[in-house]
Amino acid sequence: MNKEDLIIYWIESSERDFVTMEHLFEKKDYHWALFMGHLVIEKLLKAYHVKNVDEQPPLVHNLLRLAEKSDLELSEDQKDFLVTVTAFNIRARYDDYKLAFYKTCTAEYTTRWIEEIKGFRKWIKEQLLKS
Repeated sequence: MNKEDLIIYWIESSERDFVTMEHLFEKKDYHWALFMGHLVIEKLLKAYHVKNVDEQPPLVHNLLRLAEKSDLELSEDQKDFLVTVTAFNIRARYDDYKLAFYKTCTAEYTTRWIEEIKGFRKWIKEQLLKS
């Protein structure tokens, strides 16, 4: 794939994950919805990295590290957001964290973070158009 194809690949994959996140939320699979939210953001950051830095994004799941390696300018609130959303990846995936995370992911908690994910998603897509 050339650079443009890679950017399209990451964006389209993120869009599919976004739809999945919404379906999981509707079905009240809250912890998995937040896990997918992490993937939505990760893939958009990888698209940004390909567009602005290198054709191969780093093989990391830490969103703040990925954003920093992509030379993306972030506010402190955005950095905090990325740290929190990165934790969704770990907590939903590993059994020793799953039960506690499952209990944390109430409808209210998940709604809040889904809205935050949607907001960052919109912002990073705007950054992709600018760069």
